[in-house]
Amino acid sequence: MRILIVGGGGREHALAWWCRRGRGDVEIIVAPGNAGTSEIAENVAVDATDAVAIARLAVERQVDLVVIGPDAAAAAGVADACISNGIAVFGPTAVAARIESSKTFAKRLMDDAGIATARWMAGGGADLPRMRGFVEELRGRCVVKADGLALGKGVTMCSSTDEAAGALAECFETGRFGDAGRVVVIEERLTGDELSVFGISDGTRVRVLPPARDHKRAGDGDTGPNTGGMGAVSPAPGVGDDVVDNVAASVLQPCVDALRERGTPFVGCLYAGLMLTADGIRVLEFNARFGDPEAQVVLPLAEESGLELLHAAATGGIAPGRVRAAGAWAAGIVAAASGYPGSPRTGDAISGLRDVDSDVLVFHAGTRRDGDGTLRTSGGRVLCVVATAPTLDAARVTAYENLDRVHFDGMQFRHDIGGAPIATTSHARSS
Repeated sequence: MRILIVGGGGREHALAWWCRRGRGDVEIIVAPGNAGTSEIAENVAVDATDAVAIARLAVERQVDLVVIGPDAAAAAGVADACISNGIAVFGPTAVAARIESSKTFAKRLMDDAGIATARWMAGGGADLPRMRGFVEELRGRCVVKADGLALGKGVTMCSSTDEAAGALAECFETGRFGDAGRVVVIEERLTGDELSVFGISDGTRVRVLPPARDHKRAGDGDTGPNTGGMGAVSPAPGVGDDVVDNVAASVLQPCVDALRERGTPFVGCLYAGLMLTADGIRVLEFNARFGDPEAQVVLPLAEESGLELLHAAATGGIAPGRVRAAGAWAAGIVAAASGYPGSPRTGDAISGLRDVDSDVLVFHAGTRRDGDGTLRTSGGRVLCVVATAPTLDAARVTAYENLDRVHFDGMQFRHDIGGAPIATTSHARSS
């Protein structure tokens, strides 16, 4: 079987690894890929958001399955272009991907489908007086979100009316998020433990992967700016199968049903970002793809064939229930470039990967190789070091021990992914 994975980040490296695992008969192409994917697949330099070019590549290479990684590729209509050429696709059409590309659309669908979420309102610049009134009603404890895609950085957690006013100004006055911030969603700020749950959907049914918990803030103790994610663990501590089954029944399946009933069936990974509040499960957001870095810790725990699951979803053959998973824990620590998440520096040489234990995974994200083979940074989040073990503590310790063997100038990371801070050696620069 020949598959094409669209994207070039850590999630796509993890997907390529998952599809490759245990399958010697699969040929994998990644567009555009990174230095890590080049070691297990063929990289092709095609823009992941160029739907016409991706479809042309899929036709020319006669691929059996296209797997869409990033949200921007789904929103750009990559699935639509490939489907119109008769190619099976794991990933939603552009209209189904609105569940992520428009937070307003998602909130309205949740309300219509009876999916529990926070109180909210949406509007543009002309609606500022009404929006400020809602902020006052919430006493400033709110979340301000750019309606569109903003690389995971369009969310501001506010604790006061002044902070909310500043967040609104970033969207409407300074235009920080461009078109993505022309419409803004304001919602009540909830309290509780966050949870990420991935559902693999064939448009009708949902099969659920182990839950995860990620860490968005740049600094230890959940301080600093929001990022795309500084690390994750799976399964989420304190979350049993009963919670996962509840999410499948009350969140994921109703969402899939609602999208199908609208004539826009969702095929792909439906990712529910959740808060476990005192009043029950509340949906913070939906994403139309695997999370990053959550995928890097969830997929190693899945004992079923990734290739078979994704192909079954693309061709309408998913069986509902939970994906069979190893009775283990996974911890993933992201190593980010100097200046991340604001203005990350690129071009720094990366060393130490050959010193990582053979049973520890290193998923590349922002990496490239020079002509002489030197591995260098090429993005904000550079690598994710993932360890699995019988306990969460053991997985965390092993992940950090191996991260200590990796180095690039300005490397930053959190010491407290999944629990209390873990001491690291001096050569690895902390955040």
